[in-house]
Amino acid sequence: MKPGLVVITGASAGFGEATALSFARLGHPLALGARRIEKLQEVAKACKAAGAPSVLALSLDVTDVASINAFAKAAGTPEILVNNAGLARGRDPIDKLNDEDIVAMVDTNITGLLRVTRAFLPGMIAARRGHVVNLGSYAAHGHYEGGVVYAPTKHAVRAISSTMRLELSGTGLRVTEIDPGMAETEFSVVRLGDTNKAKTVYEGWQPLSAQDVADTIVWVATRPAHVNVSEVVLMGTAQASLSKVHKG
Repeated sequence: MKPGLVVITGASAGFGEATALSFARLGHPLALGARRIEKLQEVAKACKAAGAPSVLALSLDVTDVASINAFAKAAGTPEILVNNAGLARGRDPIDKLNDEDIVAMVDTNITGLLRVTRAFLPGMIAARRGHVVNLGSYAAHGHYEGGVVYAPTKHAVRAISSTMRLELSGTGLRVTEIDPGMAETEFSVVRLGDTNKAKTVYEGWQPLSAQDVADTIVWVATRPAHVNVSEVVLMGTAQASLSKVHKG
């Protein structure tokens, strides 16, 4: 059987880009979505060179219903859907939160994931095969100061993933949640709004890389059809908890 279509959201950088390239090397056709279309086109070109038989680079804003529906229509029915689009903004305590950050995180991490999944599931259910991979976070397994919005959104991803497994039981579809710990991508730059501040987060120790997470996604997606890896939590060896990292 030929490798099936892989659809990846948030594919212009980080986990999404690394995952796209990894599936490209395995010969999967790809449909990639992101807001930064020029960067996405660069990723698509690299995926084509890496071995993907076809690559669609499609504009996608997961906070916009019309954008999601257009993306799903253009992409087609996937064998593997990777819900990767997500973000964190700021580390303000609850009394200092601004509405823009609250709305951005909830609309992207929760509402966007639900809407994207809703757009693709009917075709996947009809095909009676497929795999939905939701990118969560180690933040879904605890709480920390400065994570009063981001952590709850990732707790929600856990609940969504668990509920999907119940609702899709008997359809032949698999659902996996991937919960990475600290990883050196654009994540901290977006969250902190400062490249230098972001670099200090990873100084003195080796965090996860985007490729580490991509390798994990590919591993769960390539298990036999009767095997569902429900959840994977991974972090750098030096990270012991949400708030404890050994640097030295």
